[in-house]
Amino acid sequence: MIEQLASELDVPDSRYESAERSYKSVGSWLERQESRFSTVDFNVYTQGSFRLGTAIKPYEANEHYDLDVVCEFSISKAHITQKALADDFGEELKLYALRHNMEAPSSWDRCWTLNYADGAQFHMDVLPSVQDGQNQRRLRLEEALTLDYVDQSISITDKNHINYPFIDNEWPASNPNGYAKWFYGRMEQVFASQRHKMMLDEAKAEISEIPVFRVKTPLQSAIKLLKRHRDMRFADEPEKRPTSIVITTLAAQAYQQEDTITGALLSILERMDQFIERRGEDYWIANPSDPRENFADAWKKESSKHEHFYDWLETARADFAEAARQNNLTGFVDALAPRMGRKLVEDAVSRKYPLTRTQISVFDRATTAIKRLLDAPHRRPINWPMTSGGTVTIVSATTKLKHSHPKTLISDDTPVAINSELRFEAITDVQMPYRVYWQIVNTGAEAKADKKLRGGFDESKQGQDALVHIEVASYRGTHSIECFIVKNEYLVARSSPFIVNIA
Repeated sequence: MIEQLASELDVPDSRYESAERSYKSVGSWLERQESRFSTVDFNVYTQGSFRLGTAIKPYEANEHYDLDVVCEFSISKAHITQKALADDFGEELKLYALRHNMEAPSSWDRCWTLNYADGAQFHMDVLPSVQDGQNQRRLRLEEALTLDYVDQSISITDKNHINYPFIDNEWPASNPNGYAKWFYGRMEQVFASQRHKMMLDEAKAEISEIPVFRVKTPLQSAIKLLKRHRDMRFADEPEKRPTSIVITTLAAQAYQQEDTITGALLSILERMDQFIERRGEDYWIANPSDPRENFADAWKKESSKHEHFYDWLETARADFAEAARQNNLTGFVDALAPRMGRKLVEDAVSRKYPLTRTQISVFDRATTAIKRLLDAPHRRPINWPMTSGGTVTIVSATTKLKHSHPKTLISDDTPVAINSELRFEAITDVQMPYRVYWQIVNTGAEAKADKKLRGGFDESKQGQDALVHIEVASYRGTHSIECFIVKNEYLVARSSPFIVNIA
């Protein structure tokens, strides 16, 4: 089922073909006689997820694909400034957009964005650059660094660079071709084997007749699954998302030529954090194509970013391990729905087992409020191993405003007033000693804005009141609470979710 789930994320071949036509069209425009670059040798190519084969379908049908493109010019930095190159390039793109009845391109710090018509459903970020392999080789030799992929290096423009308006040899560096070469090298054997098999199956005369974008290796598919899981986990907190380059780099380093997607995914999840270095107090994820660049540099500037990465990794490990343990379709769907999207997972299951749609859609009979809670991406998965050891039930729930008498609550009842005190009491037949945890999951705009969606596990203090939990109705929306009993590091009992509506 993991294999089928990955295929649901694949970008259609037609999108790759459309993207190729679009960026080659820009190259043809720059070659025309009237172009500012008509006498300059240059190369136009993709970078990022389209180049690496790790692009995924947008979550929403009307979302756009991001296509990252590099224009690499054979111009000496002794003869042009960053600003002049960026300005000349921008003028050409403005004319291109005008000629093709497109809106004017947008200018950013490093690139220009071409926005295609809604039907095309993608935009193109185009980065002007110049060749810089010789200069980067010199710089690396001075620092006694590896020369791997150095000859593919480029220099790029950046409005924030101190020398942006001046003639200067030191521009910001990048190496998208070097990174792509490293990435494909990490799966070279499996990639070549799959491409050769496709050539034979389709009776092609040459391997080149199988476009690179049509080959989908276990590494590429695993990265797609991890990126969608990341996107969904932080759907309500996008600023906390680990970057795609961090996930892609660590996954490629952890990949061990597994020939199945499930094997690759679980192995990558187990090993990927082993490739994060500690250099003093800093976390370091080296760019394989430029050892001076640290992909975890933002973790130093904002310390919580490494916490968000490990939070995501722990959640992904738990989710996919739980899915792999399931021996029924409903369990598989429920394990992955919160952070892969229920529709995506159900579509994958129903395509493989067309007659089981009604079996996996028991969820459809739940109320809309319960659906939101069960599939809340911030609702943390259970990490304890589970065994049968007893029961726990929330037997009492009351609400109370200041200077008033408590009122009994039932699950998913009429809304309680904001700022009410909420008291929950559970009973269990598990024999002591044990530990009690409560999981509170909030929804709604107020909790989201206040960054209080919660979803983790709060341990009660030991003692007589461990089975009693007090909350305040702080945020309007629909919320849930569950009680968990853990004994000898095993989850032995879990209550049903109790739903609280607050207005």
